[in-house]
Amino acid sequence: MPRSKVTVVGAGNVGATAAQRIFDKGYADIALVDIVEGLPQGKALDMLESGPVVGSDASVVGPAGPITAPDLAGAGPT
Repeated sequence: MPRSKVTVVGAGNVGATAAQRIFDKGYADIALVDIVEGLPQGKALDMLESGPVVGSDASVVGPAGPITAPDLAGAGPT
């Protein structure tokens, strides 16, 4: 069964913490998005580097460039 996918909108304290918990447990692959360019990419990299320590093989991505509402329109479950 393929792993679920989750999009977390907002890479601030709450969004990054929620994404980190999902990642730590390996519940889903995560796309972390924010309007601040570079923030989700940095947070995603930090999470990925913790993967071997917490035993998670989930993926975390922070798409490049600013994210707008139309970009998220198709971000539902697949």
